Order: sequence, then structure tokens, then C-alpha cells
Amino acid sequence: MDEKEEDDDEEAWLQLRPVEPLPSQCCGSGCSPCVFDLYDRDLARWEAARASKDRSLLRGKESLNFPSKLSPETFLAFRISAMDKLTQDTYCVRFALPGSGQLGLRPGQHLILRGTVDGLEIQRAYTPISPVNAEGYFEVLIKYGELLMLASGTGLAPMVPLLHSITDNAEDETFVTLVGCFKTFEGIYLKTFLQEQARFWNVRTFFVLSQENSPEQLPWSYREKTRFGRLGQDLIDELVGSCRRKPFALVCGSAEFTEDMAKGLLRAGLAEDSYFLF
Repeated sequence: MDEKEEDDDEEAWLQLRPVEPLPSQCCGSGCSPCVFDLYDRDLARWEAARASKDRSLLRGKESLNFPSKLSPETFLAFRISAMDKLTQDTYCVRFALPGSGQLGLRPGQHLILRGTVDGLEIQRAYTPISPVNAEGYFEVLIKYGELLMLASGTGLAPMVPLLHSITDNAEDETFVTLVGCFKTFEGIYLKTFLQEQARFWNVRTFFVLSQENSPEQLPWSYREKTRFGRLGQDLIDELVGSCRRKPFALVCGSAEFTEDMAKGLLRAGLAEDSYFLF
């Protein structure tokens, strides 16, 4: 092999070298494997193939053409079949699945979406908002501006990865007001996580306790942001009015809770396309 052929071969190998992810491409949710784990694996595979000059060793990745099963190790290609603009800066994006296939995630689980915007690769964690048994498609909510999250009990679950995806990205300036409704203080889920999230400049957390009525029994850090009773119309009006921008509301809880919140948000001045009921 002459010198020119060696240079060409070297250039070909360098083009096949895996690209190291940016810090912003890690969603921070403790995924296993993480994007950096996958990079280390692919880099080791590339180095072994280059040393033995055997490019067949680079194979082993699944096809990206609409496979029926998600894999934590591989990004899969999905076609956008519809995009609805819900507000000025909030979109519902529908992705097509092959045939009558289902996404296969459990409620509250998230997936990582990756794409290129203005030449820059962007990667974010999203929780699908479509029903878990939806066939032939899945939908995600791509938001900007301000979110008002109203959660009752285990309805907090789908809010967690959305909150993670915002606070893990230093460039995401979405304002978040999260209201968690529980029976008692002891029954509040993920206290430590919510306290940590409330330290971010763009996140506020509030709690509504239905079976307690004494702020003196609460830790000092909770007294000013805890109400007692039900999340009624007066408090909904106050929350919507305190948002720095016109919010897009996300509601998750029992059927009765979501119905009451939908009515309350309408009375507070939000349009039907300005809230989403899980």
C-alpha cells in the first residue's frame, strides 16, 4: 500500500470513529446504559477494529428502520406524522410506529429524543403524553415558556422526568410551578427531590394537604408553600395569576381530580388548548 492509500485509509477510519457526546446530551436521569456508556463501548469496538483492520467488527448495531422494540443501547428512527401547535411556544408532536405497534413504556417512563437543529445536535428526555396502549403512534409535548404542573398523589410520576429535563439543561429557561396534592405531609412523594428542584431559579413548588390543618406541625421550609384542604378555585386562580407568563398546564391524578382541575383552569382564564390532562 503506497503512502496515498495509507492516508486515505487513515481518513476513512477517522470518519468511522464514534463522536463523543456533549455533556448536555446526558439527560441526568440515571439511564443504564448512559449515552457516555454507549460511547465508551463503541469507541472500544472502533479501536479494536482499527487495530485489526477489520471493519466488520464495527457492525452489531440494530437497524434504525422502524424496529418494533425500543432499546436502551440504540437510537431508533421514527417519522413525525403530525405536529400541532398548542400555544405560542408549545407543540404536541406525534411520531408514527410501524403498523399497530405500541411504544411499550410504562406510565411515567421517559425516552430520549435526538435531532439536529441549526446544525447542532440536541438531545432531551421526554415523557410520552399519549396513552400507554396507543397503537401506531406516540406523542410528546415539546414545551417552552412556563409550565404549571398540577399533580395529585401518584400523578406526580409523569412530572418528574419533565422537571428533570428542564433543570438538567442550563440553557432551558422554562419556568415551572409544580403543585403536589397529598393527604398528609408524610405522604408527600420524593420530598428530597422536590426540595432540590425548588432551589433552581426557574422552579417553584407548592403543596396542598387535604387531611392536615396545622402549619406548626410542618418543617419551617414547608410552611410558607403549603396549603390545607383542597386545591380549589381560589388557589387555582392565584397560581395562574402568579405565573410570570401565560402558563401551559399539565394535570395528572384521579379522574375526579383531573376533571375538577380542567374546570378550574377554564374558570381561571386558560383556553382548552392551554392544558393537557394525563
